Amino acid sequence: MYKIVRKEVLNPNVIRMSIEAPFIAKKGKAGQFIMFRVDEFGERVPLTIAGTNQEDGTVDIIYQIVGKSTRTLAAKNEGDEILDFVGPLGKPSALEGHEKACVIGGGVGTAIAYPTAVALHDLGSKVDVIMGFRNKDIVILEDEFAAASDNCYMMTDDGTYGEKGFVTVKLETLLEAGTEYDLVVAIGPVPMMKAVVDITKKYNIKTLVSLNPIMVDGTGMCGCCRVIVNNELKFACVDGPEFDGAEVDFEDLMLRNRSYIDEEREKDHECQNELAIAAAKAEAEKEA
Repeated sequence: MYKIVRKEVLNPNVIRMSIEAPFIAKKGKAGQFIMFRVDEFGERVPLTIAGTNQEDGTVDIIYQIVGKSTRTLAAKNEGDEILDFVGPLGKPSALEGHEKACVIGGGVGTAIAYPTAVALHDLGSKVDVIMGFRNKDIVILEDEFAAASDNCYMMTDDGTYGEKGFVTVKLETLLEAGTEYDLVVAIGPVPMMKAVVDITKKYNIKTLVSLNPIMVDGTGMCGCCRVIVNNELKFACVDGPEFDGAEVDFEDLMLRNRSYIDEEREKDHECQNELAIAAAKAEAEKEA
């Protein structure tokens, strides 16, 4: 079991937790992720490592409440425990050797971008950050990003905070003004990452994106997280989750991510694993 040692509400739908997991805290790096399961009835859910504290032996996760598993996790408090917390999984971000980088986070994707900005800053790179949200009410991690960057730009779709417009508007403005980057890291909704790559291709800037396909086990066995990169089949969980954005087939990724959209929209959807366990228990009780 893994203890929740800290819980913080970042906005009404986004939670940050610190989980007691000394081994992962010692080994986890920017770009890697964990798989958690709240209890024996829960599904496996991948979440990017949002930070580690080796002294305390804790790992930070930041997640949006979007389904049953994240609702169940959000209902827990400091001192409570969860059943599984496995990692670190995936490959660490390749961030060494860059003089000036731009880290772009969209929505809850900023939680994934944060450890990347910190890692680049700690490596001595100059770091610009562009954060994008729908409105002021859902802004998260602004102070943390400001501390890990040379310039932090805030964008909101409706202009209620920072500058009005998408993150791509700010990126293109900076590039057109002569700002030079040797690395861009874009993390957020797939259309946003694709739009960033469309811009950076024109300037021949290396761009890393963190992909979020459907994932079950996180070890490459299930094959659900397959993506097309440089016209080759890759598994995001073991070959990624970060890839060169210029090589990613975003159309295929978006198509695969919509595979279960109808089921996801069903408010009363129940996990098939939970139903199977419940049925087995009922059968065992009947036989007893």
